[in-house]
Amino acid sequence: MLLDIKNIDVLYDDFQVIWDVSINVKKAEMVALLGPNGSGKSTVLNTISNLVAHKKGSITFNNTLISNIPTYRRTELGISHVLERRRVFPHLTVKQNLILGAWHPRAKEKLSKSLNQVYKIFPKLETRSDQLAKTMSGGEQQMLAIARGMMGLPKLLMVDEPFLGLSPMVMKDLIKIFKIIVAQGISILFVEQNVRLALSMADRGYVLESGRLVIDGKSEDLIDNEKVTKVFLGN
Repeated sequence: MLLDIKNIDVLYDDFQVIWDVSINVKKAEMVALLGPNGSGKSTVLNTISNLVAHKKGSITFNNTLISNIPTYRRTELGISHVLERRRVFPHLTVKQNLILGAWHPRAKEKLSKSLNQVYKIFPKLETRSDQLAKTMSGGEQQMLAIARGMMGLPKLLMVDEPFLGLSPMVMKDLIKIFKIIVAQGISILFVEQNVRLALSMADRGYVLESGRLVIDGKSEDLIDNEKVTKVFLGN
């Protein structure tokens, strides 16, 4: 098991948003975290990165209890987090954005090798290496954000709403890229609202509703599950 979250509660001040949630991700596995708007999906990712603290429960990563270690150490251990809405550095070039992804000592040592590997996965970024990020399309910026996450040498790549606002053609390209990344032994945990899309590509899925885990399982068991449909469409 690469990531093992057990019974976490998360509060914003006195307002609880996550109740007793447990999820796990195995090595070289793609897992979808699903749920309607406001269900707590992004909060779970932010808690794994320690952008938000959890009040109860534990988070173990690669056999190390990380519940009380800071965000930068979690990145060094192999957790890369691609936030929602891309968050690229708009006034820096593609290459400069990528270099910033390799900020910790282990990643800096392998910067040149990582850059070559990323360019193989994202060949368009190599042709645009000197282009300012702000001049790229939304789909290209999403590719850049994910590639920047790869520069940190992750064992786990977390991506929040990777397909938001993308054209069908770009979505197809991104699905292929996700599969290439997993084939390299890197796990992916991603947040998505499009249930059918997410479960068509993920190995397993977890469904949240109002901060609580309501169902989880293999993708093929969830894709036409009545309980999943009720969560998204109501009774």
